[in-house]
Amino acid sequence: MPVGVPKVPFRAPGDEDANWVDLYNRLYRERLLFLAQDINHEIANQLMGLMVYLSAEDANKDMFSFLNCPGGSVIPGVGIFDVMQIIVPDVHTICMGVAASMGSFILIGGEITKRIALPHARVMIHQPASTYYDGPAADFHNESKHVTMLRDYITKCYIERTGTPGEVIQRDLNRDVFMSATEAQAYGIVDAVAEG
Repeated sequence: MPVGVPKVPFRAPGDEDANWVDLYNRLYRERLLFLAQDINHEIANQLMGLMVYLSAEDANKDMFSFLNCPGGSVIPGVGIFDVMQIIVPDVHTICMGVAASMGSFILIGGEITKRIALPHARVMIHQPASTYYDGPAADFHNESKHVTMLRDYITKCYIERTGTPGEVIQRDLNRDVFMSATEAQAYGIVDAVAEG
């Protein structure tokens, strides 16, 4: 029998009685955000909207983004990364399970010194790829230029945010590179491995 999303009691300031809200809604109120699925436009827009709202609500309280993300679409993933850079509060990123592909890109987007992997987490990096080409050769050419531009931006971000030399990043983005939590720390993707 599926568990579904459990309901938990929540009492807003000034209320006499608690209301039952879904678990994630309650956690969001505490600035605990979850990305536990493939990244698509819908989930990215929800997460970006939530981060902007929480930043506007209180710019002095950090946010904590828990990641168990197998990857997903490049443009929405870059959008999440960019919002993390422009909002005022620090965003802690915590890899639990896996941060693969765009998930690892969002993981590096956390505030430097505040990026953590749980002991048995896995991280995977690789280059962005086009998955939506179906048309004339001229369209393919334009799309390949766009994908190259995105790859250059993602490569630059990995270099800046990991401290790993550019030639290493460029080489590793040409293939799937899987890492344990400690290997991700040595690579500079996370700053610490949580103690179990």
